[in-house]
Amino acid sequence: MVAAPKTKHQRVSLNLSVALFHHVRDRRLGQVLAAPCDVILSEENVVQPDILFVRKERTGIIGEANITAAPDLVIEILSPDTRSKDLELKRKTYARFGIQEYWIVDPEAETAEVLVWSEIGHATAGTYGKSDSLSSPSLPDLNLPLSDLFA
Repeated sequence: MVAAPKTKHQRVSLNLSVALFHHVRDRRLGQVLAAPCDVILSEENVVQPDILFVRKERTGIIGEANITAAPDLVIEILSPDTRSKDLELKRKTYARFGIQEYWIVDPEAETAEVLVWSEIGHATAGTYGKSDSLSSPSLPDLNLPLSDLFA
C-alpha cells in the first residue's frame, strides 16, 4: 500500500488544479480533472495522473467511470514515494501512447518541466523555477506564476 501524498504535494496539486480549472473554464477549452481518475491507455496500461486536461473537441473520451484514451495534457507532482515511477515508468508510458504534453512538477525543488510530444518522444519545452511563469502549448494564454503554485 502506498502512503498518501504529503501535505505540500496536496497544496501544490490543489493550487494547480484551481488555476487550471479557472483558465480552462473561462476560455471554454475543455475539462480539467484531478486524481484519482483512471486513464485507460490500453488493457494493460491504466494510469492516474495527478491532474489532466482534455480539449473540448475530445471530451467524448471522458466517461462516467474513467478516461478512455490519452488526455491532451497530464501532470505528475513528484512525491518521494512515486518520484522514480513518475520520472521513468510513467514518462515512458506517456510517450508510448503519444500524450501531447506532460508536466513534471517538483514541490521540493519548486520547479516544473513542460514536455511536449515529438517524433522522438517527449522533449523539454520549458523548465521553470519559483520566480518564473509557466506557459503551455496546450493551454493558450496560460501564464501561471509558480510562486502562486508553491505558496
